[in-house]
Amino acid sequence: MDQRGKDTTRLESFFNFVRKVAWELATSVVPALLIALFVNVYIAEAVAVEEGPSMQPNLYRGYRVMTEKVSYRLHGPRRGDVVVVERPGNETSLIKRVVAVAGETVEVRNGHTFINTEPIEEPWVTSFGGPNYPPTLVPAGHVFVLGDNRGVSRDSRAIGPVPVDSIRGRACLIFWPFDEIKFLR
Repeated sequence: MDQRGKDTTRLESFFNFVRKVAWELATSVVPALLIALFVNVYIAEAVAVEEGPSMQPNLYRGYRVMTEKVSYRLHGPRRGDVVVVERPGNETSLIKRVVAVAGETVEVRNGHTFINTEPIEEPWVTSFGGPNYPPTLVPAGHVFVLGDNRGVSRDSRAIGPVPVDSIRGRACLIFWPFDEIKFLR
């Protein structure tokens, strides 16, 4: 075979290799990326806790939590749920606990929560305190959220009830750091 034939064979081999790589990318990598994007948008999302001590000792800055997004398509947020709330503009997302839902009158006195004038049990609270909040009806389509470490939490006492549609998901699992892996109650 002359030099020209060898060059043609090498060129054909190269193009066959490129075709195989392109096909492999199109049939493996692209679907995997689309599935990952679908899961992240509609099913679950990993979120870093970026806040200070407002949820300690249940959540610390730097923890990574998995949020699920399916349950709120079936029912609304419930008291006790830990949720990630998207804030308008460039504000950092908040991770807080739902303490009151639409239609309930919420009041906070010395860090203790009262729903329809009755105190509620809050086993997750680690430190009461912080500003009081007068009796207020939680409007339709909203929830009232508080931090577990009430004295240092920036929550609905400062920003008011938050729209349910601003909730990115319900935190259900701490997956980082590894020695703290556990499901959130």
